[in-house]
Amino acid sequence: MTDLTALFSSSAASGAVDVERAIAELRAGRPVVLSEGAARLLVFPAENLDPASAVLLENIAPGRANLILSPQRLRRLGVERTAPGVIALPRIDVERVGALLADEEARIDAPVSAPCAAEEAALDLLRLATLLPGAIVAPLLQPMPQLQDVHGCDVRSFRAKKVLSLHLVGRAPVPLEGAPNSEIVVFRGGEGLRDQAAVIVGKPDLSGPVQVRLHSACLTGDLFGSLKCDCGDQLRHTARIMAESGGGVILYLDQEGRGNGLANKVRAYKLQACGHDTYDADEILGFGLDQRRFGYAARMLDLLGVTRVRLMTNNPAKIEALRAAGLDVTDQRIQGRPTPQNIHYLATKRDRAGHYLDVDLPPAGGG
Repeated sequence: MTDLTALFSSSAASGAVDVERAIAELRAGRPVVLSEGAARLLVFPAENLDPASAVLLENIAPGRANLILSPQRLRRLGVERTAPGVIALPRIDVERVGALLADEEARIDAPVSAPCAAEEAALDLLRLATLLPGAIVAPLLQPMPQLQDVHGCDVRSFRAKKVLSLHLVGRAPVPLEGAPNSEIVVFRGGEGLRDQAAVIVGKPDLSGPVQVRLHSACLTGDLFGSLKCDCGDQLRHTARIMAESGGGVILYLDQEGRGNGLANKVRAYKLQACGHDTYDADEILGFGLDQRRFGYAARMLDLLGVTRVRLMTNNPAKIEALRAAGLDVTDQRIQGRPTPQNIHYLATKRDRAGHYLDVDLPPAGGG
C-alpha cells in the first residue's frame, strides 16, 4: 500500500486538520475528545443534547460531567464573571442543561467554579463551530479511539494559522448592478472551512489609498432585503460609490450575525421580537458584543496588494483592526437607510458599540 504520510505530514502536524475535523463532528452533534497535557476531556455541544445522547454521556462518564458556559451567559444567569465558568452535572438532565444554556428566564442553580485549560479550549472550539457557547465536558478514564481527538494548543492557535494559510483560488469578471465592471476573487483557508470573497469594483489605483469595505455576510439583509438592519443597503450603496469614484475593494466575509453564525443570529432575532435589543439578545445566548476578528481581511488585502485603505464603514472596531494589522487606514463614513423596523437597532449600535451614525436617532432600546 502506498504511504501517503509525506504528502499530508505538514498539514497534519499543524493540528489545523484535527481542529477542522472536530468542528465538523461537533456541528453534526457528535462528541470529540480534547487533550491537554495528560488530561483527556470528552466534549459535547450542549445545544445538541437530547434524551438519547444524555443516556450515552451518562454511560461514558457517570457523575463526572460538567457544563461550561461563557461569562456573558453566566451574567444573564445572575453570576457576575469576566471568565467562563463550570457547573457540575451530577446527572445530565436535558431540561436543566437547556435552561442553563439559553432560557432567558433561567437563573443559576449551583456553584460556579473556574474551568481548566481544556474546558476553556472546548468553549473556544464551539465558537469556531458557530454553536451556542456551552459544552458538556467530562474527563475520560479510558481511550475512545472512535472519536476525533484534538489538542487544546491547536484550538488556541487555529485562527492565526488559518490566516497565514489563506490563499487565492479563483477570480473572474462578474458584472454587478450599479457596478458592471467588477471582478469576484475567492480565497480559501478561512476559519471553519469557510471561503472568503473579494469584489474588486473597477480598477482601483493600488499606489494610493484604496476604497475598501469589510462587509460581514448578512443573508437576511443582503439577499432578502430585511428591514431589521441596514446591511444590504450599505453593501449596494458601497458598490455604486466605488463604481462612480475610481473603484475599490469589498471584502465579503463569512461572519454572519457578528461572527455567531446564521442559526444563532435567527435565535437572537426571536429574542429581539420579545423586546430585547440586539446586544442583549446575543448575551442571553452567551455571546459577547462582537465575535468577529478581521485578521482574514488584512491578509486578503495583503494578497491583493492593498496597503493603504480608505475604509468605508461606521464601525470603529474595523478601523482599529486594520490599523493593528499594519495598514495605513483613513475612514469614510457610510450607512444604510433608517427604517421604522431598524431605527432602534441603529441607535443601539451607536450607543452601545460606538458606531459612527450621523442620522437623528432616538435613544437606544427595543431593537
